[in-house]
Amino acid sequence: TAGLAAPLRAALRRARLLGVAGVEIDARADLDGARVSATGVRQLRGWLADEGLVVAALRFPTRGGYGDAERLEERIAGTRRALELAHALGAATVTNHVGAVPPDGAPAWGTLLEALRDALAAGERAGATFCAEAGRAAPADLLRLAAALPEGAFGCTLVTGALVVHGHEPAAAAAALAGLVRHVRLTDALAGSCAGHGRPAALGRGSVDVPAALATLDERDYRGWFGLEAVDAADPAGELSGVVARLESLG
Repeated sequence: TAGLAAPLRAALRRARLLGVAGVEIDARADLDGARVSATGVRQLRGWLADEGLVVAALRFPTRGGYGDAERLEERIAGTRRALELAHALGAATVTNHVGAVPPDGAPAWGTLLEALRDALAAGERAGATFCAEAGRAAPADLLRLAAALPEGAFGCTLVTGALVVHGHEPAAAAAALAGLVRHVRLTDALAGSCAGHGRPAALGRGSVDVPAALATLDERDYRGWFGLEAVDAADPAGELSGVVARLESLG
């Protein structure tokens, strides 16, 4: 909804007109996760029902990662609130980047694991799963994290455009992370001259091999959501309408 260039109520209406079944809500841009009251949750659920939509996922973007000690307690507390809010809105996942993933045994590695264990435990209590975004974080690093965390508790969000920008092939990442993928943000980008440099593109107009990524996810029995983002700030609804039509044509 954050990309639909409208206040949340109007963004939900625009989403319905696109023919999508659900929306991803930004807990920081669209909502203040620290202040949403029970009345606010009921009102939002009513808006969603009016438009025939559900919340596919809640995004909780933070500036720092979970291995960064600066303001970490505040970050963890915000993640807990986001997980509780996600459950209240009927969403199964909260997605965010985890920040830099240090080598095993580094002090920041221990900090990161402790913070993620806290987030995963909070998610179990709340009834929602914290998902680390694969893109800035390499698939191999997320697999290391999964191996060090409670089995079955750790999930990831596949962000296809970010994977390309950071030098990873989305279909290969989908295969490697198959058992961890809980959510997919189907985005595109034009890769730069080196990893970490690039720019977003409308889906199908960048470097992501969309059919290959979709085929790999289908082969691994992924049955979750596909989130879409607009790049064209002047006409986001028009861009997304074309994207939805292209995806439907792929079957």
